[in-house]
Amino acid sequence: MPDNDVVKSNLLIVDDEEDHAQVMCEALQRLGHRCDVTFNLPEARARMEKKTYDVIVTDLVMDGKRDGLEVLDLSQRVQEPPPPVILVTAHGDIQTCKDALHKGAYDYITKPLDLEYFRAQVNRAAEKSALQKQNQVLREQVDLESGFEGIVGRSAGMRQVIQTARQVATSDIPVLILGENGTGKELIAKAIHNNSRRRKQRLVTMNCAGMPETILEDELFGHVKGAFTDARTERAGRFEHADKGTLFMDEIGDMPQNMQAKLLRVLENGEVVRLGSNDALKVDVRLISATNKNVDEMVADKQFREDLYYRIKGVVIHLPPLRERREDIPLLIHFFLQQMADKYHREIEGIHADAQQILLSHSWPGNVRELRMVLEQMVVMSTGVWLGMENLPQGIRPSAASTTGEMKSLAGLSIEQVEKEHIRSTLEMTQGNREQAAKILGIGERTLYRKIKEYGIQ
Repeated sequence: MPDNDVVKSNLLIVDDEEDHAQVMCEALQRLGHRCDVTFNLPEARARMEKKTYDVIVTDLVMDGKRDGLEVLDLSQRVQEPPPPVILVTAHGDIQTCKDALHKGAYDYITKPLDLEYFRAQVNRAAEKSALQKQNQVLREQVDLESGFEGIVGRSAGMRQVIQTARQVATSDIPVLILGENGTGKELIAKAIHNNSRRRKQRLVTMNCAGMPETILEDELFGHVKGAFTDARTERAGRFEHADKGTLFMDEIGDMPQNMQAKLLRVLENGEVVRLGSNDALKVDVRLISATNKNVDEMVADKQFREDLYYRIKGVVIHLPPLRERREDIPLLIHFFLQQMADKYHREIEGIHADAQQILLSHSWPGNVRELRMVLEQMVVMSTGVWLGMENLPQGIRPSAASTTGEMKSLAGLSIEQVEKEHIRSTLEMTQGNREQAAKILGIGERTLYRKIKEYGIQ
């Protein structure tokens, strides 16, 4: 009978001896754990790429190779947080297992197995895994409520962005932010500045797109009186204005090549010369730049100076497009609805599931900026406390014909059949990523796994 004190967990057992694997599986199932069994490294890799496990038990040596170490390495790369990994080994490989503990393994157990000790170790590992996930959820909730300067996201890509931004903020290293229009490049730049030692000084923003070279030079470096016909007074440029602070140069990939050379000189010697002057002025500026262009290709095509590229790309932050981080859309919807409700003094309780599903499946060419504008429009135009399909703007809202066809296709189906189709289509949208699908559906991954098995979804 299952032990009520045991933290029931999803376990993966990897062992090329099928009888031995089944013995371990049955011993753990009696305690209420759910076990998947695989017999080699490729099968284990396929399982871990599709499903999150709480604990992994793996034989150290399989088919004469120490594939158990590969399983350990794989678990640390594909799962966040990495699950506890228990190695099963013969006495001759104990030293290898001890070395594996320094690489992150939870524990090792020698053969022949003492099943009572084995179950106790797995239970302790399951408890540790549960605590790790609870702490992660708490951290994410704190980040969602207070945020890292309003940056919202739980997807792997955004977690990496936030982690990198936090790390570089305390230094003066140049940062290059890459991403499509609307992904939030300026928001990242502000977050880095606001968490830096320069936060009490100015963050000066400069957009290089579509600006003639002469105007761009004047904007960056300033001019003295009489430098040109309309120069009736002297004016400091953006570099001087940002002295002791941060200069954010957006769309730096659009900068003319002559200006690229002049910018490089400033970055190398820390001096600017105003137009019409011969006197160099010292400036202390931290540079953050951004572009939606592929700078590597521009360098290869001689459209962007290679030496300037190396100057500005101290640390590169890649912002993923919204279509590649769909699991963040429910969080962003919640975040923006709260923001818009406060802005317009409206009572908004939430959004209906069918309308949210449309937002989840939209391609979002304008990325987060487009999503924010859509939700602002929905809040402004709403008449109730719940947003529904009728509030979706044109271009997002499905046509009447497609909606009618969809409703007719669901007519006559039971609730279970509708739920099955909803889960199946969400899994299809996430290309089989169960963790991502569970977040989109708003259910636990274990619940999703149970429903997949219950409905026989492939």
